Amino acid sequence: MNSGREASPGLSLAAIREARDRIAPYLRITPVMRVKVATPKGLREIVLKLENLQVTGSFKPRGAFNALLQIEGEQVIACSGGNHGLAVAHAAQVLNKKALIFVPKSAAATKVAAMKLAGAEVRQVGDVPTDAFQAAEAMVLKTGWPLVHPYDQEPTLAGQGTLGLELLEQAPLVRHWLLAVGGGGFPAAMAVAMAGKAEVIPIEPEGCPGLFEAQRASHPVAVKAEGIARTSLGAPMIGALPWEILKDWVGPTAQVSDAAILEAQAWLWREARTVAEPGGATALAALLSGAWAPPDEEPLGVVVCGGNADMLPV
Repeated sequence: MNSGREASPGLSLAAIREARDRIAPYLRITPVMRVKVATPKGLREIVLKLENLQVTGSFKPRGAFNALLQIEGEQVIACSGGNHGLAVAHAAQVLNKKALIFVPKSAAATKVAAMKLAGAEVRQVGDVPTDAFQAAEAMVLKTGWPLVHPYDQEPTLAGQGTLGLELLEQAPLVRHWLLAVGGGGFPAAMAVAMAGKAEVIPIEPEGCPGLFEAQRASHPVAVKAEGIARTSLGAPMIGALPWEILKDWVGPTAQVSDAAILEAQAWLWREARTVAEPGGATALAALLSGAWAPPDEEPLGVVVCGGNADMLPV
């Protein structure tokens, strides 16, 4: 973990603080909850950050609002597995802009319906986020409309980093925060926001190994998006901007199976009565399954980053 730094390539702590002030009128301060979790090494008390209760059901509006508030034009394009698209659709509706959202055909029906309800034009292309990203980039070249990227643009990351500032205020004693990784923008921004005051622990599904493969190759590489969390965490590869931060600011990623994610979803509903989609339960899955072993006695936190589930495991 990098400590004591307030800047990183392409993202600064100052930019995150400015984003917090900019987006505050449009977002909720989501709650934290203390719970006891049975890990393979015994019972541990942890803090859950319920960002699944954020506007649109995930942390993504933080980045979407920060980006759209800095765009002067009336039309924007977004590419997404689902949650970012929903966040952009909502932010565009609130800010009187028009949004064209590209998502894969496998995107959760709950998210697609919500995007349309918010007034966005939604185009479903291919089965995985890679296909939607390519279609969005082609439309940008054709129209010249700005692309609001889910994880590889500074305004998006600065907005997402505001969650880190919130955590430092709500749970200042937590020293390790487990976060799910997709394109890498969220954990990268969180690491900068926390500025060494807490360590970001990256967690990935086995079927979406973008950070794992980047760490192994020492640079971002293209990966397939497979498994139950692919529509929220199945980025084509770790973004260039997030990688420049993650390669120095976080340790090795831990990977979890689909079975572990399903169990974490069920645990969150059974024990905390909170709904998480597979991507939102991924971080907790590492703790429950033992994929990541926590240091003894040190305060732990887990971000439940999304709750837009079509259904829950029984």
